[in-house]
Amino acid sequence: MEKYNIYSQYLKNKYAKKVYKLPIFTVKNCPNRDGTLAFGGCDFCDEEGSGFNCLSSQIPIKEQIQKNKEFYKKRYKAELFIAYFQPFSNTYLPLEDFKKNILSASEESDIVQIAISTRPDCINDKYLDFLQDIQETKNIEINIEVGLQTVNYQILENINRQHTLAEFIDAILRIKTKNLTTTAHLILNLPEEKMIDVIESAKIVSALKIDFVKLHSLYIVQGTQFAKKLQKKELKICTKEDYIDRVVTFLEYLDPDIVIQRLVARGPRYKTIFENWGQSWWSIKQEIEEALEKRNTFQGKKFDYLNGKAVRIKFL
Repeated sequence: MEKYNIYSQYLKNKYAKKVYKLPIFTVKNCPNRDGTLAFGGCDFCDEEGSGFNCLSSQIPIKEQIQKNKEFYKKRYKAELFIAYFQPFSNTYLPLEDFKKNILSASEESDIVQIAISTRPDCINDKYLDFLQDIQETKNIEINIEVGLQTVNYQILENINRQHTLAEFIDAILRIKTKNLTTTAHLILNLPEEKMIDVIESAKIVSALKIDFVKLHSLYIVQGTQFAKKLQKKELKICTKEDYIDRVVTFLEYLDPDIVIQRLVARGPRYKTIFENWGQSWWSIKQEIEEALEKRNTFQGKKFDYLNGKAVRIKFL
């Protein structure tokens, strides 16, 4: 029996074929960079906005898709694909431009899902209505990946996120009304984050009935505010053992039905000055899985706090 709800197994069960994500780079902007909310972006974000694995944004979407398909078919024998609009805030575009991007991806017969990465404050009903129509008419599942990072509002302010927990909750509730699936993106070892924040993150995600979770171990990229603080010794990063403990605890409190897309992050090696305590992401993942085994624990072990816990304990 698996100790957590693994994404690759979920895809295998759902489609009975090998499914891979195709990263697509179209947006090079964010309201936290262009002055709408702030300048410079979040303290951990660099100029590529997590798009280091992507092809150039100057390449047309259909060409990006075809090139990536060829690669994944050859290397991994992939048969079906998820078009993943990955870097920056992909719903932070004029509506008509956004529609063109999504329609370009929806025309591929072997694309079974479209995943869209964005910020909580870039979720709007008009965009969601369009996505709901695409899902229904094209028979393609739409997943929206929303970056929360932490439920601690003070940390969100300190790292220049320029949104709070309220916007995240609003975004998820709006997405749910359109029958689209949701992914929450969380960094479990941000500076000043404590275990109580990790546990509350799991509880919030579970209470909102989010479909997928993507966990991110903090890495530091050259040129970011975090890089400057690290070089000045103003940034404290938790130990590897602490991160593993946080992930295991997060999983224990998480609804067991939520699918885990990732446990640990990978950064751009050519310009990363701190990443996974000098180890490969794969070895950290293995250590997390070993910790679950050693502690005889699993996803959802402590998922007992919803539906009126106090009433259930005393009267039911």
